[in-house]
Amino acid sequence: MKYYIIAGEASGDLHGSNLMKALYRQDPQADIRFWGGDLMQAAGGTLVKHYRDLAFMGFVEVLFNLRTILRNIDFCKTDIAQFNPDVIVFIDYPGFNMRIAKWAKQKGIATHYYISPQIWAWKENRIKDIRRDVDHMYVILPFEKDFYEKKHGYPVEFVGHPLIDAIHARQEVSQQQFVTENQLDDKLIIAILPGSRKQEITKMLEVMLSVVPDFPDYQFVIAGAPSQEYAFYRQFLKDKSVHFISNKTYDLLSHATAALVTSGTATLETALFKVPEVVCYKGSWASYQIAKRIITLKYISLVNLIMDKQVVTELIQDACNTKNIKTELQKLLEPGSRNKILADYEALESRLGGTGASEKTAKLIITNV
Repeated sequence: MKYYIIAGEASGDLHGSNLMKALYRQDPQADIRFWGGDLMQAAGGTLVKHYRDLAFMGFVEVLFNLRTILRNIDFCKTDIAQFNPDVIVFIDYPGFNMRIAKWAKQKGIATHYYISPQIWAWKENRIKDIRRDVDHMYVILPFEKDFYEKKHGYPVEFVGHPLIDAIHARQEVSQQQFVTENQLDDKLIIAILPGSRKQEITKMLEVMLSVVPDFPDYQFVIAGAPSQEYAFYRQFLKDKSVHFISNKTYDLLSHATAALVTSGTATLETALFKVPEVVCYKGSWASYQIAKRIITLKYISLVNLIMDKQVVTELIQDACNTKNIKTELQKLLEPGSRNKILADYEALESRLGGTGASEKTAKLIITNV
């Protein structure tokens, strides 16, 4: 069978790669063409466009890049038409993917969505488009099934969270090997996860690093995104005591004592590695002003959203400053606070449905085409 998969960012590349592996296991004759990244490319198939050329975040930033986005949409439609797939699988990335889904539905191509757009956070009226243009929806967060089925009468499949698969599948690296290979010190590690896009890294990394002098007994290690070159990070590495590791985020989290994490999928990854964290977010002034007027959620991190309570502290926009980051990070290093967070992390993992999300989704896609 012929599959066309569209992922537009780093987390989609990770989940897309595991889905592709599952598709190949269940359909050895699978012909896969995709938009994604290095992980999906390593899984096989044909890469059409890399997500690094697609990742525009924030309302204002999208407007500035609208011409490029529209060109990519036109190119994608042409490429799909030439490939003539049996099914298109959309992975998150709704601003782009929902446009393609509308067009594909009109062309009579089967449309499957893996990892739902977060319409429970904003743009809930997208349910009309989803109902019209998406044949099958596979959700990964437990509360999404109730949201779709009980609130909107739209049937979906809850497949569990693919991060659990990704973490279970990784190969363990010993503490000594990790320290030696990456030329680290013997101090306890505080991980810094500033995101994967240049815009968010530029916004977040400087303020995250501003607390380094306040924690001399720890070593700070930046998790470099696979989509960015070291040369880009060099401008931020002014303190020689700060270490940088590229494309080894899971190894880093498996040996970290605490973490500063930019809001996004990484907040959940950090929790699943049982690392106490402070969630940080800064957007452009204009984008933030728009967002806070249309997003009505109590929390921005997946950890807190899934648990429906504050498990981890969220420092947003003006609150994301040196003083507050220092205060909250100090709390994470105290036994009482750590133990409470770790207990909540255990409850969090039990809500996510266990392993097998990629295999379940692949089977459903094959069955439902």
